Amino acid sequence: MATIKPFKGIRPPKQYVAEVASRPYDVLSSEEAREEAKGNEKSLYHIIKPEIDFPAGKDEHDSDIYDKAVENFRKFQGKGWLVQDDTENYYVYAQTMNGRTQYGLVVGSYVEDYLNGNIKKHELTRKDKEEDRMKHVRINNANIEPVFFAYPDNPGLDAIVSETIKKTPAYDFVSEDQIGHHFWIIDDEATIRKITELFAAIPYLYIADGHHRSAAAALVGAEKAALNSKHTGKEEYNYFMAVCFPANQLKIMDYNRVVKDLNGLTTGQFLEKLSENFVVVDHGEAIYQPGHLHNFALYLHNHWYSLEAKPGTYDDNDPIGVLDVTISSNLILDKILGIKDLRTDKRIDFVGGLRGLSELKRRVNSGEMAVALALYPVSMKQLIAIADTGNIMPPKTTWFEPKLRSGLVIHKLE
Repeated sequence: MATIKPFKGIRPPKQYVAEVASRPYDVLSSEEAREEAKGNEKSLYHIIKPEIDFPAGKDEHDSDIYDKAVENFRKFQGKGWLVQDDTENYYVYAQTMNGRTQYGLVVGSYVEDYLNGNIKKHELTRKDKEEDRMKHVRINNANIEPVFFAYPDNPGLDAIVSETIKKTPAYDFVSEDQIGHHFWIIDDEATIRKITELFAAIPYLYIADGHHRSAAAALVGAEKAALNSKHTGKEEYNYFMAVCFPANQLKIMDYNRVVKDLNGLTTGQFLEKLSENFVVVDHGEAIYQPGHLHNFALYLHNHWYSLEAKPGTYDDNDPIGVLDVTISSNLILDKILGIKDLRTDKRIDFVGGLRGLSELKRRVNSGEMAVALALYPVSMKQLIAIADTGNIMPPKTTWFEPKLRSGLVIHKLE
């Protein structure tokens, strides 16, 4: 059962929303954030990446950085750039990219659901990243940025969303990356009750993107409960902000790999080793896109190759063994190139599918990398199967686009 509640969102007035809204904290560097926020005192980066208010090179984990986040959050509210709603609402947040729109419900998600596994994970988290976001949530006493959940398709919720979006949106703008953002407020009490009831019949929610933010938000909520001698379970800190999308609307993009060297092999030796487990076809200089599961694209010395995994090199009955990230990690990155740990090896880097295969070609042609490997994207069905069986995906498996814009709504923990 998914326990959710409405909440009194803190939001920018309509005239400020495009200036306030920003990309998530973890998709750009401090310098990129500083550049994007240049000349815009209303940018949410001043709260989620407050190191931009200090000289370049400042350690983003220094204590005065977190203090600056609090100062700026208060400033935004004091100046009326962020204003809290009077009533507890649900919200609809829709995003349009390349002509396709996905519709999510913004809710208060239950901390206990995360702790007991009703909110399912498919990735491991790192303690240092968890702690960074915990400090940010703790010191601001708020979930400044949402997490990104998926839920099994639900006709009842679809119907409510369909009715809601017939109304005039509270926000409707296009960000600089050409993503459309549309936002509606659900403040009707009967509709709010119905949404809560429909979610209560959904057995599990699934983290699509934002594993560290989810962990941090839930752990801070649990921490507050433990410290409150009068804890009842009804406090606002028992919930954290999530945007929940029906699984059938979500699209996972490919998440590709580039490697600095061939581990001492010549091009011929490398291709020969590949042919032990793959059918290798040279496609010349024309970009080759993987066409299906277990088909890969390789770029090496101005040539694109198709790699087709041979039968017996994968297990379609194993939710992890069936993944192309598993096949490529085991049979190419580890066995041939000697890369054992994708999280720590400095010889490998990862390129989200939004950048396209031309980015792989550019990184190799520049001499920075020796070889690029493109993978067929994971499906939502695979992600849910892995989460349901309690398995964890290998690192850098899923790349969701579009990313949620931060700053459309904020959830206070009191």
